[in-house]
Amino acid sequence: MSADRRTFLGGMALLAGTGAAAQTPFLANDARAPFFPPKERFPLWPGKPPGAPKKPIAPDWTMNNPPPNSELWLRGINMPEVHVYRPARSDSSSLLVLPGGGYGFLSVQNEGLDPAERFNAERTTVFMLTYRLPGEGWDNRSVVALQDAQRAMRLIRSRAADYKVDPARLGVLGFSAGGHLAADLAVSHASPVYKQVDAADQLSARPAFAGLVYPVITMDTHFSEGSSQPNWFGDHPDPALIAARPLGVDEPLTLVEAQRGGGYAAPGRELANGDQLGKCTHA
Repeated sequence: MSADRRTFLGGMALLAGTGAAAQTPFLANDARAPFFPPKERFPLWPGKPPGAPKKPIAPDWTMNNPPPNSELWLRGINMPEVHVYRPARSDSSSLLVLPGGGYGFLSVQNEGLDPAERFNAERTTVFMLTYRLPGEGWDNRSVVALQDAQRAMRLIRSRAADYKVDPARLGVLGFSAGGHLAADLAVSHASPVYKQVDAADQLSARPAFAGLVYPVITMDTHFSEGSSQPNWFGDHPDPALIAARPLGVDEPLTLVEAQRGGGYAAPGRELANGDQLGKCTHA
C-alpha cells in the first residue's frame, strides 16, 4: 500500500483500536495490530461457501508497513464474514464497506476499520465484508467476490430491524479492488451467480448508492493495471469472459466516485467507467 492511500483516509478517521492487539487472533504478539475482528459479526454461508476448494484454506493475517502507516492485511479467507460497526445513535443509514487489495489480499485497516470509525461518527451503521479472494482455489473464481457481496446485501436487509437500519438506505463503499467489486455489485446485483440458500436470497442485493474510491473499474487491460485482473480471472483469461463483465445497469443508481492524484488511474479509465455505468447518476 502506498502512503497516498493512508493520506487519503487519514482525513476520514484515526487509526482504529490502537493498542488492542490481543483481539487479533493471528497477531496477538504484534503491538501494531488493531482491534479485529469485532465481537459482532456473522458468516455469509451456512457450511462451506459455494465452490469451496478441496484443500482447506489457512488464514494468513499480516501487519505491513512501519508505524504510523501500519496496515492489517488478510489472506486465506476461508469463511467470508460481515463485521458490524454500530454508531452510538443510528440515523438508519448503513454502508457495506469493501476493502481493496488487488483481489490478492484485503487491506482491512485503512480501507475498512478507518471508514467504519468515520461513518459511525456520522450515525451510519457500517458492515465491513471480508470477501473471498478469487485466486485461493475457488471454483468460478471471477464471481466468488460478487457472490459474497450479493449475499451480504441480502442478509443485512433480512436483519434490518435487528440492526435498526432502513433497507432502502443501504449503500456500498469500495476501495481500489473493493471499488471494482462495488461497481460489479451495482451493475450485477440481480445476476444469478449462486443458488438460493434461504429466504434472505429472495431480497434485493441492489445498493441504494455506490461509492467508488480510487477504484479499479474495468478488467480490460487497455484501462487497468496491476494484479487485479490475473487475481480475478487467472493468468490466461478468455477475452470473452472479460468482455462479458461487468454487465449493464438496469435502472438508475447514484454513483459517487473518487480518484486520487499521482497517476493512479490509467488514462481513459473514466471513459470505461462512463460506458459501463452509463445509467448511473454521478454525484
